[in-house]
Parts: sequence; structure tokens; C-alpha cells
Amino acid sequence: MNDRVLGLSKEELLQLGAKHTAQEIDGQPDLWKKTWGLIAEQSDKIGTFLNLLYKKENLQILLTGAGTSAYIGEVLEGPFQKNTNQTTRAIPTTNLVTHPELYLFRNKPTLLISFARSGNSPESCKAVSLAKNYCNEIYNLIITCNPNGELAKDSNGKNDLVFVLPPEADDKSLAMTGSFSAMLLTGLLISRINELSFLEEQKNKLFRYGNYFLETYIEEIKKIASLDFDRAIFLGSGLFSGIARESHLKLQELTDGRVICKHDSFLGFRHGPKAVIDDKTLITYLFSNNKYSLQYEVDLVDSVYSGRSNCHTVGVMEQDIKDVKLDTKIILSEKDESIDEDFLTVASVLFAQTLGFYKSIEFGLKPDSPSVSGMIHRVVQGVKLYDYNGKVEVKNKL
Repeated sequence: MNDRVLGLSKEELLQLGAKHTAQEIDGQPDLWKKTWGLIAEQSDKIGTFLNLLYKKENLQILLTGAGTSAYIGEVLEGPFQKNTNQTTRAIPTTNLVTHPELYLFRNKPTLLISFARSGNSPESCKAVSLAKNYCNEIYNLIITCNPNGELAKDSNGKNDLVFVLPPEADDKSLAMTGSFSAMLLTGLLISRINELSFLEEQKNKLFRYGNYFLETYIEEIKKIASLDFDRAIFLGSGLFSGIARESHLKLQELTDGRVICKHDSFLGFRHGPKAVIDDKTLITYLFSNNKYSLQYEVDLVDSVYSGRSNCHTVGVMEQDIKDVKLDTKIILSEKDESIDEDFLTVASVLFAQTLGFYKSIEFGLKPDSPSVSGMIHRVVQGVKLYDYNGKVEVKNKL
């Protein structure tokens, strides 16, 4: 461990109950490189599995997970469909388990891609089981951080493929940070598995963006965390909508609900949700680097600014957007360069993770385990799973 991580010494981190979260946030650029390398090593196996499926008529791809893992699918839905030219939907396991008939087709070949940090979430395991029983032709790709989880151990059939991320991705803290960004990166790379050899410069840029953020903005984020706000709004367009959703959860989770958060798209925010803004609101704009989309995003910022209260505004952007009025700009690239929009999402989540970390400390909480009541667990507990015909199947012990 380095002498200081996220601006804090080893002794301070231990005293604050923040060691794991700090290491997991700070270690993400290196984790992205390791994840990329692991996918490259297994690209032939992954490509063979997927390319055979892509030849099937009417293939449906479902991206699924629970909580933060579900938001990975939300980010990936558009890029995965665009990159593979296959019908793709993001459906949380929490919806699949309660209403499988709304999302699964009995007679369509289905690829269920499951994202799971531990692989022990009851809904995630049940979703795979339901799909296998409901669909006549089902294939499973398990993307997990835990080789010993139930999902990984039980997915050993001829129609199953398991990809286990590097050990560092298996976060020890309550909040998912490195596991989220590394599984998101995995999904993006798998959607482009047939062009992996042409993406080397994208890898180098992503690594630079992550390190530049961590080297440049820690003190600025500490200052933002010290501001008096109890509401936070995260806005993102298209694939960044999922990053906004994950960002809202991360800050709310790490502050044990003391900061109530919302998320929306830039255009969606105009339709009523703007009413939540008051003087104790933090607004974060997660900007795309897509020039067409960016026009709508800048317009929304101008709209909020013209009728603003004293709320603090932050923009997370690849390059400086000179014509927007913001209190703080988080610029991810120090050079005049650009990364593909889908990979930009991976770096854009760093702001909310780091803000949540410091706001947790500001409130006197322990970032590694911020839930004072113990209501929130690393792996959800207390879920009863029922047979699809109504019979109780499994009772998860508390």
C-alpha cells in the first residue's frame, strides 16, 4: 500500500474505517489494465462462444444483475446492441425474478449475460435458474468477481461461459467501486470482442484518464464534500444515464442516506424533476463527448443556471466545455485527445465514488461499512425465493 491513498495516510484510513474503499477506488486504473489483459487472453474462447450465438435467428440478449450490477446493464444496453447488431435489453434480476413472463421468450434463443460481484445474490442465482427452466434455448455468460460464488460454480453446462475478473475486482467494502467499473469495462470489451486487437490506444487513454483524475482532483472533491448539501442530482444522457443512476446510488449508499439523491437524463430533467432543486442541492452533469448529444446537455445546463438557486454545480467532462457556467469542472483528459464514448463512461463514475467516500467521512461514517443500522449488506439478505408456481423454494438466512 502506498504511503497515501486518496490523500490519506495508512493510519488515517485505518482510523476512519476507510482502507478498503480508498484502495478500491484508487486502484481502478490498474484494475482496468489487468481486466483488459485477461479478456485479451481469453478472447478466442469468448469470441467463439458469442459468434456462434450471433448466427442464430431472432437471438435475444438480456443484460442482468441486481443493484449496482443492474446498472452495468443499463449503461451497456445501447453500446452492446450497436456493437453486436443484436437485439439487447437491460433487465434487472429484481424484475426478472418477479415477472419472468414479461421479459423471457420461450421459443426465442436467449443469451443471458449476468453481472455479479459476489455471485451469491439470491435474485441473480434465481434469474439464471428461471431462465434455464423457462426458455427452450438458453445460453448464459456469467461475468463475476468471485470464482467461488454460486453463479460461477453452478454455470458449468455446455451452454454456459464464465468470465472471472482479476482478484482485485472483488471489493471488500460495502459499496461497489472497482467491481462496477471493471465489470462495465468487461461488458464493453466483450461487445467488441472481434475488434479487440484494434483497441489498444483506447486502453491507454482510459488508463491515463483514470490516473489524471486521481492525481488532479482529490483536494477539489474534498472541498465539494465539505459543502452543506443534503440533496444531490446526477444527470446523464443515453449510456451515461446508467452512470448517473450508479452515481446517485453510490453517494446515497456511502452517506447512509443522509444525502438523498436523484438521477435523470438531461432532457428528462426538464419534465418536472427540476422542482427538487433548492439551496442545499448538488447537481452533477455527466457530459458525453458525442457532439450531437452535447448540444442538448449544454442547453439544459443553461436552463438550470438561468433559474438557479444557490446550488453547487459540477460538470464531469472529457475536455473543457468552455461555454457552460459551472462551479466546478472535472476534466478527465489533460491532452487534446478523445476516447470512444462508451469507454468514457468507465472513467466518468470516478467522481461520484470519490465524492461519496469523502462525504461519508464528513458525516463521521466509515466508508468501508457506512450503514450504521446494518440495514444494508455487502450481499443482500433476507430474500425468500419462490417456485414459479408459487411454492417457497429457498429461504435465505439472515
